[in-house]
Amino acid sequence: MNTAIVDTLLAFLAQDGCTDAEFDALALRLFAEQFAGNAAYRRFCQARGVAPRAVKGWRDIPAVPISAFKEVTLSCAPVEDAERVFMTSGTTRGDVKGRHFHPTLAVYDASMTRNFAARFMRDPRRIRMAVLFPPEEEMPNSSLAHYLALAVRHFGSADSAWCMGVQGMDLDRARGMLREAERRAEPFALLGASHAFVHLMDALAAGGERFALPPGSRILDTGGYKGQSRELALEDFYAGLADRFGVPRERCINMYGMTELSTQLYDDGNAVVPSVKSGPHWLRSRLVDPATGREMPLGERGVLVHCDLANFNSVTSILTEDVGVAADGGFLLLGRAEGAQAKGCSLAVEEFLQAARA
Repeated sequence: MNTAIVDTLLAFLAQDGCTDAEFDALALRLFAEQFAGNAAYRRFCQARGVAPRAVKGWRDIPAVPISAFKEVTLSCAPVEDAERVFMTSGTTRGDVKGRHFHPTLAVYDASMTRNFAARFMRDPRRIRMAVLFPPEEEMPNSSLAHYLALAVRHFGSADSAWCMGVQGMDLDRARGMLREAERRAEPFALLGASHAFVHLMDALAAGGERFALPPGSRILDTGGYKGQSRELALEDFYAGLADRFGVPRERCINMYGMTELSTQLYDDGNAVVPSVKSGPHWLRSRLVDPATGREMPLGERGVLVHCDLANFNSVTSILTEDVGVAADGGFLLLGRAEGAQAKGCSLAVEEFLQAARA
């Protein structure tokens, strides 16, 4: 592991912001390290005729299709030295899971805690939390389980608790914590997977139960439904949260993240949907045509590419399969790629694998 890079990144994350030149300088340094140390990525870049000396800014760094994490090893450090390996859920291709190797969790953890404090907490005081996702001990390869464990460890009060395990949700505990939150009249936070909120809302609706959580309470959902609950339109989902828990929609925050990144993006509430998503100063996003890599003109839909400087060991630039459109302060997330855009993503994966395995 390159400890100098880790130290540089930790200092960069601790800054209040950065200039475009500072972002580019660190992005190019990381690209040079990944080109040298990540064989599969180097072959892909060489097939495109791209080398560190030819790259002038973060937009020029070749983006790896997200599905490549399922097919090849993307790691500069020896994989056997990884402190943690996060794995995708494997919902799109059965048991085939993407793997993201972290030689140290120091950068991931710093990225999560600094960003979470600014975008979700917005208050230095700890808050009682109920988590609607299994604990990290039950899912050690889940980046979301680790993320939520960090949230409770750094920002939750001592009586925070998990209301879900790998066997399912503990509805009695969830109800009990909600009732206790009303009684205490202190801010309370519900955090978890979007599909878990659907199950909880359905269970409460079946019993005719509603809660009025105290002022200052907030909700964080993430991850979508992934076939684990019924699908809800965004408007219905956030209207349901506000109605069932008494939390204003502007305090219902969605976190957009993925196993293949080391940084999360957030909105500033969902009073209006779709909401504008954005990341911290160490992550930048752009919209492209996945078939050509051409950046889309302002106002046109494209597939999202994220350049995450916290991804120091794998690749900084990821071509997702998510469609968005630029908006003031960030982008609107519009759903998964379909039709020509999905075909473009598939072609990008084929191109990467052909080059990486050459």
